[in-house]
Amino acid sequence: MRLTLLLIFLSFFAKAQMDTAITVPLLGIHFGGQLPFGDMAKRFGANLQAGGSFFIKTKKNWIYGIDVFYIFGRNVKEDVTKQLKNSEGHITDNEGYPADLRITERGLGAHAHFGRIFNFDKALPNSGILVMVGVGYLQHKINLYDAQNRIAAINGDLEKGYDRLSGGISYSQFLGYLHISQNRFLNFYAGIEAHETMAKSFRKVNYDTGLPDTKQRMDGLLGLRLGWILPLYKKKPNDYYYN
Repeated sequence: MRLTLLLIFLSFFAKAQMDTAITVPLLGIHFGGQLPFGDMAKRFGANLQAGGSFFIKTKKNWIYGIDVFYIFGRNVKEDVTKQLKNSEGHITDNEGYPADLRITERGLGAHAHFGRIFNFDKALPNSGILVMVGVGYLQHKINLYDAQNRIAAINGDLEKGYDRLSGGISYSQFLGYLHISQNRFLNFYAGIEAHETMAKSFRKVNYDTGLPDTKQRMDGLLGLRLGWILPLYKKKPNDYYYN
């Protein structure tokens, strides 16, 4: 029974492919994981990424568009709270009790992309190897969350003296596979993505060191990205068979 259902599904899927390359807008969401390199590797460990995108694929299989994404993680290497710790290495609240301070990574990015789909299967004219490059903006910071709001040293704007907020012009490269079928729920892409950001600190001084942060940074991220896309057809998919 299971085998029969699988064969029916595969038969339907095979017939659902478009038989010609088309121009089509692509609305998508994506998720991935990344490892930092360059200066960013000194501050953070592995992180996760989630976001959305809007692309247009042309009849010639060129592709261009934009994406936005959110970076988050718990692997913070740089200790910005050293001066807040007592002799035993713990952070205490205003009453001297152990504080519930959660330190995480947060970031945002947006890029404009341009690339090409290299088709290798005539039965799937809108699918193939996807190569893209992009340029945009990326920023990141160390997020300090005082769960009980009882650490005076980081209340309000004082947190900015520890968060290392940095950002700048960012470049990206993507290499993977894009699959577009006539079935709107079986469209996806997956591949390897890299970001290089020429970043600098947005804070005038770091409170834990008492020094200004004027260093030019080269922050890099390398990881995997998987996305689900919804083709926004201008007419019914079946019309492509009978034109």
